[in-house]
Amino acid sequence: MNAVRKQLPEVSAVRYARLPDPFEMWKGGALSGAQLAYESWGQLNAERSNAILLFTGLSPSSHAASSTPSPEPGWWERMIGPGRAIDTDRFFVMCVNSLGSCFGSTGPASVNPATGKIWRLNFPELSVEDIARAGFEAARALGIEQLDTVMGPSLGGMVVTAFAAVARGGARRLVSISGSSASSPFAIALRAVQREAVMSDPAWNNGQYAENERGPQAGMRVARKMGTITYRSAAEWSGRFGRSGLTEVGQRAVESALARVPPGFGPRFAVETYLEAQAEKFVRVFDPNCYLYLSRAMDCFDIAEHGVAPDIYRRSGIAKALVIGVESDFLFKVEEQEQIARDLQAAGIPTTFAHLHSIEGHDAFLVDLPHFDAAIRGFLNS
Repeated sequence: MNAVRKQLPEVSAVRYARLPDPFEMWKGGALSGAQLAYESWGQLNAERSNAILLFTGLSPSSHAASSTPSPEPGWWERMIGPGRAIDTDRFFVMCVNSLGSCFGSTGPASVNPATGKIWRLNFPELSVEDIARAGFEAARALGIEQLDTVMGPSLGGMVVTAFAAVARGGARRLVSISGSSASSPFAIALRAVQREAVMSDPAWNNGQYAENERGPQAGMRVARKMGTITYRSAAEWSGRFGRSGLTEVGQRAVESALARVPPGFGPRFAVETYLEAQAEKFVRVFDPNCYLYLSRAMDCFDIAEHGVAPDIYRRSGIAKALVIGVESDFLFKVEEQEQIARDLQAAGIPTTFAHLHSIEGHDAFLVDLPHFDAAIRGFLNS
């Protein structure tokens, strides 16, 4: 294995697909001996025509659903399985950990075979196009030349639009969820400050922190908290937490935070407890340099670099599409998903746009599952 893997179960369903060697990166440079981690559910049919390729958001691993080797719930547990919206009685579902991430796929936390040292900031510039093409090459390593569907939420929603540009004929159907064909100035600004939080932490050490050290945990905590705030809507925060104070359990959960600040300035509200818990969980498993690379790749993606969007989709081989947006999402605004749908329609591709009225914000695809179940189930069954 040439990648640093963090907190994967001892008995795991994770498998590894070798990428073409060399794997040429979209913005220059190449990888040798690169691999992509993936998990799968369901059976590939004899024609290898029933595959769904699922891309993730920025932070998840390939563990989208439980399986016999890995029974712990996945990040999309209630969407994938027999009889579920993504029905594994019908489809072979393959979820890939993004190129550049730290859960088994080659990235900045991997060993560069040419030097025997961890890539760190010497890793080539990562693009959304690289993530898309690596995912397709992982599917091709299984003998899949054309997917039934390529699908992804958040960063994955961006990746599937890039997929249409760099993997012509690679999929018959496309599902883009809470994605964008080019990052908005708001999202770019937010991620720039998140990266600054990481890089201004002295423990980051210009990316040279040791694997057995704690690394820039303070910066990563701040970055994750900022991101978490934007993943839900203000209405959802109010409804879930209000101004409720810390419970006894919450007080125990923020003991480490209380140790980091002067008396009187520690968390007092339940919403602060939630942010602390999310930050603590994130810094335990995610590599800081991988975070920086993936974040920057999202900023720099623009489908217009490949030409006029309807022309790109017209050449893509996509025969049908579903685009899902959430009204309360202010990180990837619903207008961004509407634009993807309009471009697909302008290309002559029958496209369903699902404008969901949910207060859950950007993370609605993880929590407001009845709405997403109905939209995705209906599309895949059509």
